[in-house]
This record gives sequence, C-alpha cells and structure tokens, in this order.
Amino acid sequence: MPDTSTITGIVVSSALEQTGSFATSDTMLNKLQQNIVWGQRGNFLSVPTDCPQRDERLGWTGDAQVFARTAAFNMNVSGFFANWLVDMSLDQHADGSEPWVIPNPMGGDSTDKAGTAGWGDAAVIVPWTMYLAYGDRALLARQYSGMRAWVEFERRQAGPSGVWRPGPQFGDWLAYHSTDAGYPGATTGTDFIATAYLAHSADLVSRAAGVLGLSAEEARYAALFRAERAAFQREFVTAAGRVGENTQTAYALALQFDLLPDSLVASAGERLVADLRLHGMHLTTGFLGTPNILDALVRTGHLSDAYALLEQRTYPSWLYPITRGATTMWERWDGIEPDGTFEDPSMNSFNHYAFGAVGDWMYRTIAGIGIDPTAPAYEHALIAPRPGGGLTHARGSIETPYGALASAWTLAGGKFTLDVTVPANTRATVTIPGAAVDAVRESGRALGGDDGVRSARQQGNDVVVEVGSGKYSFVAQRDARR
Repeated sequence: MPDTSTITGIVVSSALEQTGSFATSDTMLNKLQQNIVWGQRGNFLSVPTDCPQRDERLGWTGDAQVFARTAAFNMNVSGFFANWLVDMSLDQHADGSEPWVIPNPMGGDSTDKAGTAGWGDAAVIVPWTMYLAYGDRALLARQYSGMRAWVEFERRQAGPSGVWRPGPQFGDWLAYHSTDAGYPGATTGTDFIATAYLAHSADLVSRAAGVLGLSAEEARYAALFRAERAAFQREFVTAAGRVGENTQTAYALALQFDLLPDSLVASAGERLVADLRLHGMHLTTGFLGTPNILDALVRTGHLSDAYALLEQRTYPSWLYPITRGATTMWERWDGIEPDGTFEDPSMNSFNHYAFGAVGDWMYRTIAGIGIDPTAPAYEHALIAPRPGGGLTHARGSIETPYGALASAWTLAGGKFTLDVTVPANTRATVTIPGAAVDAVRESGRALGGDDGVRSARQQGNDVVVEVGSGKYSFVAQRDARR
C-alpha cells in the first residue's frame, strides 16, 4: 500500500536568491510571511505565473504589478523581471496596449481586448519598481518607450474628458461579494479604476523621465497627471468628500495615487475606516485595492486600524486562510468559506500570490525598511518602523546591492530599542517613533553627532536621526502620551 514515503515532493522554481527576512512576535504574521514566500517560489518559474496548478500558469500582468515590490524584498528578482520585461516589450501592440499575459500564448480575447487598466499598467509599474529596488537606470531607459506608449494608449482611451470609460476591464478583480441579501458587494466602477490608473501611470512616467534626464517629457507627463487628477475629482469626488462608489478600494486608490485635494484627504481616511468598521474590520478589496489599503490607513493617521485589519483572523482577511491550513496565498478571500464550502473549483486557486502584496507593507511599516526614490537601491535607506497591534518585537533585513540592511526593534518595560545595520557606502534616515531627542541614546550615548550619527531632530512625536554606514543601537524611553 502507498504511504508517506511513496511520493517525494520537489520544489521547482527559478533559482532566485532569497534576499529578505521578516519576523515578528506574532506567529500568525510569521506564517503569513512564510506563505507569501512559498507562493512566490511556486509561481516564479521563468515567468511570474498567476498559479502553478491549473490550466492557466501564465504571466498575468495584474498579479505581477501588484506583487513586484514584495517580490523584490523577498528575493533578488532583478534579472527575473528584466527578462520578463523584454517579453513585455515584444508583445506590446503597436497602439501601446498590452495583452493580459506576458508572454502571450493565449490569443483570442487577450489579444483582441488588450489594454486593461491595472493589468497593462504593469508596463509602467514593474520597471519603476525595479528601478527603486535595484537602481537599474539602464533597465528603466530600455523600458521607457513602452512605458510612455502604454500611457499614451490610456490617454487616447480617455479622450478629451480625461475619464477612461472602458471597454473590457477586470476592475478590482475578486473584490469581496457576500451572499447576504442586503449587501450588494464591494463593486468599484471600472471607469473609476481605469482613470485612477491612467493618472498614476502618468505620474510614474513623469518620474522616470526625470531620472533619465528627459526634462520636456517629465513636464509633459506631470501635466497629464495633473489634468487626470482634476478629471478624476470632477467625475468621482463629491464636495462632501464621498469618493466613487464609497468602497474600500475607492478610498485606497484615491489616497495612494494622490488623486484627492488636500482638503479631503482626512475625511477620505475617516470614510475608509467607517467602511472597515461597518464590516467588522474585514477586507472587501480585490486585487487592486488590497495592496493599497494599509498604506492609505497609515497616511491618514489610522495606524491602529491598519494593524487591526492586518491581524484580523476571521473571514475574510489575510490570516483567515492560515486558520484553514493554508501554506501559500489564496486567489480568493472565500476559497474556503467558514462553513467549509468551496468556491467554484474551475477558478479557485490556493496558490495565487496577488493578495500576498501585503508583504511589502510589512517590511516597510512593521520592520521599517524603505527606499528613498531619489537614491534608489537603498543608497539612502529610510528606517521608520511603526509598532502597533499587539507586537512586542519585529525584525527585517534585505541584502541590497551595497550589502545587508537590517532593522530590529523591541518594546518592553516602557523602552523602545531599535538596532539598525547600514551597509558601506550608504546612509540612512532613522525615525524613532514616540520619543524625544533628549530621551534617546545610541549605544549608551546622547545623540551628539559622533560615531556615525550625523544629526538628530525632533519631528512631531518622533525623533529623526541621520546616520552613515555602520551598526547602531537606539534606546528610547517612551512617553505614554506620545
């Protein structure tokens, strides 16, 4: 009779060095990180496939663009994505549109209906993300014409109104839809999403042109971004501050893509939190809203709500699949519902990394490892952990082109300790939360500009320290009022 020794499982993946590590005092978050990494390993095989186990196994562009930053934390994906972007350039149509999958063996709708917001935008978002992570200006230059061609395609689709009223679109793919009779589902309009992505990609192309020294194009696409921002506000934002269909995704995209007037940012954050609380701190976002929602909460002053959302264990949430035994990321929030029923088996993957894009936020906000866009590849690192939830410690590290960059913090006995490693030939801005300058010590010394500490200043409730390469240990006596 067959037993457990009859079959041997062999992991098959592209040979990608694991460059990032992340761990916290919460074992469930650690398992989430492990599931994200396993999902990446199972799907990064020559191309970034959506899933490795059913009849697709293709390089779906929407999945790749939302996950690219998380992927670059976990593994060295510089060559992997550089290769895939060559395929993207070759498959891009003469009108600038992109097929749904790269490379594109599908034909049919993927060719005839190419040009889908959030999916085709991978032509812009992935090269820019690779530039930030690895500082590869040559890759950015190589992809720039395709980036620009995609945005020009989007601009033509929008026409004089600036509002892209789509043909075929995926929208906020797999947003949560309850079977409750009184709940219509979290549907965000495809015209809303398409116009938001047009504005966002115009903004990124402007930034890329600036990096490449193309000042006229930098100005041109900055102007297009402003025009699209204005069109978005006219069409989708009310004077009272309601945005689009009032969904979590609507507020997440509007806030993260900088599409709202300053006067409405705070109220948008409040409306987002109100919807979360209406749903018992559960997600209703799909592939496009999910990667942006935690950042939208933090930027509007709702860090505690972001942690409550991340640490939610009941359905639907990031941690719910773990309670059902998940070892990779699920395609759908309702892959297995609380009553044990399965979604349609024809489209219900249990190894689909898109919702694993939350890993990027965990590295940047919990561990506190960020990139300065003006000094990419961590030449100037931004170390700014934001403790919250029930966490008592967290750590993260990444092997950068300059060497290992690491951040580790503990919170105990009213003291916050932050250990930082900054690699040679780089510098870092370190933010110590909830502290006062005179209550912070580095290796037992006051912050006096010695031993690599170049300057320190009070910034609101935080202390901001500029440091050069080296190892630092900051200890702050926390003020409960901060």
